[in-house]
Amino acid sequence: MVDFQSRDSRLAAGDDSDEGDKQASEGEENGGHDEHADRDGHDAAEHGHDHHAHDVESVAVGVVTVSSSRTEDDDPSGDAIVSLLAEAGHEVVTRELVPDALDEVQGTVDRIVRRDDVDAVVTTGGTGVTPDDVTVEAVRPLCDKRLPGFGELFRRFSYDDIGTRVVGTRAEAGVANGVPVFSLPGSEDAVRLGVSEVILPEISHLVGLATRPEEDEPDTESTGSDAEDGDDTVGGEQSGEE
Repeated sequence: MVDFQSRDSRLAAGDDSDEGDKQASEGEENGGHDEHADRDGHDAAEHGHDHHAHDVESVAVGVVTVSSSRTEDDDPSGDAIVSLLAEAGHEVVTRELVPDALDEVQGTVDRIVRRDDVDAVVTTGGTGVTPDDVTVEAVRPLCDKRLPGFGELFRRFSYDDIGTRVVGTRAEAGVANGVPVFSLPGSEDAVRLGVSEVILPEISHLVGLATRPEEDEPDTESTGSDAEDGDDTVGGEQSGEE
């Protein structure tokens, strides 16, 4: 009589032994290295991209204060932007003050982003919900791309200071003519928060990406979380906005 149980046990043991011999043989042929690990590591190195390869060291910035009541000698928010940028090693190449008028704001920003010596623009004021707050409406049509994460992050940080009043803050950013444009509220506290916590950590990277030649672009997106076009996440203005 054939002992099927004993036979099956022997076959199973033989299979395990053969598999073990095969793996050992492959290990010897590969010099003790994991072939799959080596191949995966090589592929990652070959196809990887330096996400910050195009970052610029110093950014030339245009600053625009939008206010019908402030003057060049009384512009604490504009002064704060200039000071914070300079401390971080960036240069303010032009600074202007315009009234709360859509055409004037739009014309000024459009002219500045077309200058060859400007890499980025920061505006302050006019991002609230009063009838004369028109910065967002003036700047948005100039932008080829929106940067919704800027406003989202600014409002997240602002919540710690002003709570639910962040719903009245429409700070936002975009890219116009290859130039990142950041629109901040008019209060000095809001400007210091936005510049220090959001703009300065990313401005060199964003400018580098916005001006990168097309032939240098990788096959995949530089980030995997680009917001969809048309995502409208606007809030309102900081308390004290003019």
